[in-house]
Amino acid sequence: MLLLALDTSTSAITVALHDGSTVLAEASTIDPRAHGERLAPGIRAVLDEASAAPGDLTHIVCGLGPGPFTGLRVGIVTARVLALATGASLHGLCSLDALAAAVDAATAGEVLVATDARRKEVYWARYAVSAGSVVALSAPAVARPADLPEGVRALPALGRGPLLYPEFFPAPHGPLDVRAGVLAELAVSRLGAGDALADREPLYLRRPDATPHVVAKSALG
Repeated sequence: MLLLALDTSTSAITVALHDGSTVLAEASTIDPRAHGERLAPGIRAVLDEASAAPGDLTHIVCGLGPGPFTGLRVGIVTARVLALATGASLHGLCSLDALAAAVDAATAGEVLVATDARRKEVYWARYAVSAGSVVALSAPAVARPADLPEGVRALPALGRGPLLYPEFFPAPHGPLDVRAGVLAELAVSRLGAGDALADREPLYLRRPDATPHVVAKSALG
């Protein structure tokens, strides 16, 4: 197995290679405005570090978000094109799952993942985490921090939501962004358990900020 994992749902442009046993290489850049410019060099960097070529890939796993439309689309389109070009199996995972999976072993129990959704909102979901296990307790959603139930906001909270809105999240815990190495480990674990990772549809959860400009018929002459 040679699995390439990538995620562009948060401020991190993050890529990793996994051989089924361990992470061979990982590259991450924090830049919420440069997903399109940084992803391809990151892929090349991890392939070079592992002395691998695109044709060696057997699996490609992409974080499906939720995340801002433009950055998320960069990762998903890149994963689809690579899979088509190399013949590697294409899989998708909720990016919030990967953040939950990054919780340190001392924080077993229920946690909240809350990432930056812009527009003064967060993408969020609740998880039960323990050694080697990440179970979603709610579906990914988007909301203003103040609209989350008080008991949910009081949970140990991962992602940039607690950093941006500390008045609503009293127990920030980190990490802030998705790491592709963790995404790869989670994917390998689930594939090894026989779980289906066939869902590859992005979790946008809302319409993009940019919409097509409509020109009135009368303005066309």
